[in-house]
Amino acid sequence: MFNEKMVEMELAGRKLTFTTGKMARQAGGAVILSYGETVLLATVVGKKKPREGADFFPLTVNFIEKTYSAGKIPGGFFKREARPSTNATLTARLIDRPIRPLFPEGFKNEVQIDITVLSYDGENTTDYLGIIGASAALSISDVPFLGPVAGVIVGYVDGEYVLNPLPEQLEKSEINLSVAGTKDAITMVESGAKEVSEELMLGAIMFGHDAIKTIVAIQEEFQKLAGKEKMEFEVKEVPVEIKEFVDINGKEKLEKAVLVHGKLEREEAVDSLELELEELLATKYEDGEIPKEDLSEFKGYFHDLMKKMVRDTIVYKHHRVDGRAIDEIRPISIDIDILPIPHGTALFTRGETQGLVITTLGTAEDEQIIDGLDKAIRKHFYLHYNFPPYSVGETGFLRGPGRRELGHGALAERALREVMPSQEEFPYTVRVVSEILESNGSSSMATVCGGSLSLMAAGVPIKKHVAGVAMGLIKQGEDFVVLTDIMGLEDHIGDMDFKVTGTRKGITALQMDIKITGISREIMEKALEQALKGRLFILNKMEAVIDKPRVEFAPTVPRLATLTIDKEKISDLIGPGGKNIKGIIEKTEAKIDIKDDGNVSIFAINEEKLNETLTMIKAYTQDIEVGEIYTGKVIKIMKFGAFVEVLPGKEGLLHVSELDHKRVANVEDVLKEGEEVMVKVIGKEKGKFSLSRKALIPKEEK
Repeated sequence: MFNEKMVEMELAGRKLTFTTGKMARQAGGAVILSYGETVLLATVVGKKKPREGADFFPLTVNFIEKTYSAGKIPGGFFKREARPSTNATLTARLIDRPIRPLFPEGFKNEVQIDITVLSYDGENTTDYLGIIGASAALSISDVPFLGPVAGVIVGYVDGEYVLNPLPEQLEKSEINLSVAGTKDAITMVESGAKEVSEELMLGAIMFGHDAIKTIVAIQEEFQKLAGKEKMEFEVKEVPVEIKEFVDINGKEKLEKAVLVHGKLEREEAVDSLELELEELLATKYEDGEIPKEDLSEFKGYFHDLMKKMVRDTIVYKHHRVDGRAIDEIRPISIDIDILPIPHGTALFTRGETQGLVITTLGTAEDEQIIDGLDKAIRKHFYLHYNFPPYSVGETGFLRGPGRRELGHGALAERALREVMPSQEEFPYTVRVVSEILESNGSSSMATVCGGSLSLMAAGVPIKKHVAGVAMGLIKQGEDFVVLTDIMGLEDHIGDMDFKVTGTRKGITALQMDIKITGISREIMEKALEQALKGRLFILNKMEAVIDKPRVEFAPTVPRLATLTIDKEKISDLIGPGGKNIKGIIEKTEAKIDIKDDGNVSIFAINEEKLNETLTMIKAYTQDIEVGEIYTGKVIKIMKFGAFVEVLPGKEGLLHVSELDHKRVANVEDVLKEGEEVMVKVIGKEKGKFSLSRKALIPKEEK
């Protein structure tokens, strides 16, 4: 019934297995990938005909987390998986990035890749395995593919590189690097790091590539064993007459248009020329209407010509369209404290890219709960990135964050996380929000810079500033140029987007995507070298505005304090039915979080309310000590004395004989219910306290 095929290999001391022919047999390619006790199903389906009118490659990558894979049941009312989690979305993006460049030029057939997690052991993560599974499914399918490609994780623990480290190893690792590539070159890099050097990071990438070569080799063996014949496709050539028309009528004007300074002005010049040529081309047809197919060919060739002009100018003349040098950063402007209420704000502008970044401080209640296949975790630092359509002069729906927004936010969060204080050092929950107000490339790097500035402005004790810069690449044959601080057009027409963030000491994060089939060590070395120079330049600008975290918070920042009480006193603080703690909250409006270990966190609207809350908590939790003096409140008067509450919920007996040195016949002659009286604790027996007023009254001399 089944024509099952399997290959396997050893990878980092664990068995990696590829199987096909038993499950999902109607897909174009289907592979069961097993590593440890993690199992993925990777499927590929490609349509036989190109998408009508497509001017891009229509690839969709879905990453599907099934909670049963980790032995869990979904939460919520419906108890079934719904929209993809943030982690699933980021993983789908991670898989897409190294695979997309490896489809043949001109292939426009719709392709869908689905990666489903069937079993998850909590040790062998699904991200890099998803890259391997997708590549294996593509390799044995009928879809044309220039792979195989593979991905691995690289750590750096105790001075040694570690391949596919286990979670406990990653916790100690100075690097958490995801790297993907073919047997010949690197195609994708994603990393967080603890301020490591460029040399150490490059070594990690090359170490990962060595392992990738062995995984690619087993996939090639698998393809020979189970691969289908690849479908044929036709790449349409642009009609000669349309090429000649654009070259003769528009080439010279286009050369001038692409060199116009200013993003909007340049786009206006290029768009106007395209419209002018389109109207002129229409006159060549009898009815004045350009056939749909010819119009598509005209627009495609016009764009390709523009792209070639910009690339040739950069590679052979070292001239960028905005006039900058190859390694030059755009002009930078920095403002902080521009909003009155938010706790920390920074407006970071670099050229025509601008980010307004805001830091807000909150309580433990504001922690972000991440509940996926792994054990649920609580994050006390997180960053959100927003990219509204007006930032690029466009209209559009304002909807929830997409893959791009989640990806950019995750990169910026990773870049800043390394310099954040621990929760013990700074018990606030910290949320950073980046509002991109204007964009012409590198908005995620503007988010990193603005985030670092706003954190310092808010008084968050980060260790040092973090800056980021995006590097680009134009490669023509053996000739190449690495560009520093790329703008939107250079990203669009270029071959690489390599973002590097870090402090003066070293790298905290990086991310690399390419549009060609791979890049060499030489290119990566050059990019890292230029990125370091650019990063130090930006850090100088940032430090000139604010060079260390503020000591004083803004007046709008709620105040937070922590204290530890005896675990046996927790019930005293809470009180019967929560009476005591509710009373404190009602009076001070503070948020109070009591842990089982006796750790108490208080979050109050200002310093005065914080101190009031602390006083009340201490009153409920401190012991009454013999010999100590207290100001108490008379609760009840009896014939033999009065009961005085010296601490909340704790009272003692002030006997009539202890009211004064002289004899008191009637207690009410001295005390009234509700009045305050200063007393000294003179005894304790079986948890009951004896109080004295006369011990505090000087005895009259006879």
